[in-house]
Amino acid sequence: MQLLVSPATIEEAKKALSADIVDVKRPEEGSLGASFPWIIRAIKDLTHKPVSAAIGDFDYKPGGAALTALGAAAAGADYIKIGLMFDGIEEAEMLIHSVTRAVKETYPEKMVVIAAYSDWERLETISPYDMAPLAAKAGADISMVDTGIKDGKSTFEFMDETRLVEFTKLNQKLGIKTALAGSLKFEDIEILKRINPDIIGVRGMVCGGDRRAMVQEELVLKAVSMVH
Repeated sequence: MQLLVSPATIEEAKKALSADIVDVKRPEEGSLGASFPWIIRAIKDLTHKPVSAAIGDFDYKPGGAALTALGAAAAGADYIKIGLMFDGIEEAEMLIHSVTRAVKETYPEKMVVIAAYSDWERLETISPYDMAPLAAKAGADISMVDTGIKDGKSTFEFMDETRLVEFTKLNQKLGIKTALAGSLKFEDIEILKRINPDIIGVRGMVCGGDRRAMVQEELVLKAVSMVH
């Protein structure tokens, strides 16, 4: 299980370099809010670790999503991560295919991460279980769950351990990796080890519980030691 930490600035990124994956996002722009290409590039220059970039919580705009994904890849991101903030199997299939093709045609070695939301029922968006087969079919690499509304509620409040194990096993059967995120806490790490996703993503955990606060290096180190 790898630890992905999401700094919002270059200064925060310097405090997150002990993580397995350094994720670049802009929390002001949403759950998977996109940052700027020059921030991605600068953070890529800071570390030999893989760099991930969120590109947004997208409604159904496959062209815009594809172009944004290619931009993040060109800026240096090793993982390109998008959230599906809409419902509909056919629409999701089209957007996932477009994003995956945009990245893989130019950067076949880069990883495409497709995220659905653990709170999909209150958002009325596509469920993680419906998203995962579409991600696998399109040739994406990782199927992810995160919370769409950042109101302090954890993924565990919407999907319990049994449902998260089911999601993880579905991805394994489909031949893609699993990432879990969404207001995760230190006390969740033991449960997460039982679920055994490939990646867990955190921000609030290493900001002292408030994702709007600053990443703290000592909390990143604590998370790394607990995950490994």
